[in-house]
Amino acid sequence: MKNNIKRILYVSAFVPALLLSCKTVQNDASKAVNTIVKNNNKRNVIDSLVVKKHLYTLASDEMQGRKPGTVGMEKATVYIENEFKRIGLKTYDNLATYRQNFIHKGIKMSNIIGVLEGKSKKDEIVVISAHHDHLGAKIVGEGDLIFNGANDDASGVTGVLTLAEYFAKKGTNERTILFVCFTAEEMGLIGSEFFGKGIDATKFVAGINLEMIGKTPSFGKNTAWLTGFERSDFGKIIQKNLKGTGYQLFADPYDKFNLFFRSDNASLARLGVPSHTFSTTPIDVDKDYHNVSDEAETLNMTVITETIKAVAKGTESIINGKDTPTRVVIKN
Repeated sequence: MKNNIKRILYVSAFVPALLLSCKTVQNDASKAVNTIVKNNNKRNVIDSLVVKKHLYTLASDEMQGRKPGTVGMEKATVYIENEFKRIGLKTYDNLATYRQNFIHKGIKMSNIIGVLEGKSKKDEIVVISAHHDHLGAKIVGEGDLIFNGANDDASGVTGVLTLAEYFAKKGTNERTILFVCFTAEEMGLIGSEFFGKGIDATKFVAGINLEMIGKTPSFGKNTAWLTGFERSDFGKIIQKNLKGTGYQLFADPYDKFNLFFRSDNASLARLGVPSHTFSTTPIDVDKDYHNVSDEAETLNMTVITETIKAVAKGTESIINGKDTPTRVVIKN
């Protein structure tokens, strides 16, 4: 009987302690879940699904190859404008809308510019850019007639839109960022040259241009290459910031193609701005370049997504005002 009484007393004492312990565990678990939910709500990720949405929209047949002056180009412009508005970007300078309108050879054209204002160094400007135009469509022929321009350069515009949302949510840019989709690059850098004529280049700290970032480079996965690497220390800053990430940046391996001067970075670089182009495509063997076969289905969403992440990480110290690349000097 005494043993039974002891057991009863022991159990009586143990149960409240157990209940208290369970309650504590439940409370701790509840706090942990709430913390995870709270942190998840604040997460700022570069999502491959969003990347895919932008790319497939911009490279769709509905955009008709995005040739300046066409209905398809207007649709692409509206899409980009709506994304800038959704993200909450401001308009540039004294423009009433995101469009910087001008006429070239009788064709109405527009660069699309969204502004994320900086904090302590808002008068210092970083440009993140790509060109949203392409070659349009063949007038006659059979089969596929549309130059969809998925890699060239819907992939780059996808990067601009994704980075705009990323940096807007992050909210740590000490310098002002201009997100620019240039028009008429394929016609000879027309849009970026027009933009360059209206700026005070001394206020522009860097140009981050994205061009054809949808295919695995000759260097292998998780790599990209940069045009004009030797012309400033911009590339070295990116390499420093990417250490330990598993992503590598290399100098442009295609010297004979003179690529530094063939994309919109050149229009700013000629003004002294350390403006360079990121790319991943092995241009020397790319069978889809400037062909109707440049379709969204030929691109690798992982390559695009990881490259955008690398650009975000690699340029962070420039955007946050910690690093300032050396100026470009071009000898005529």
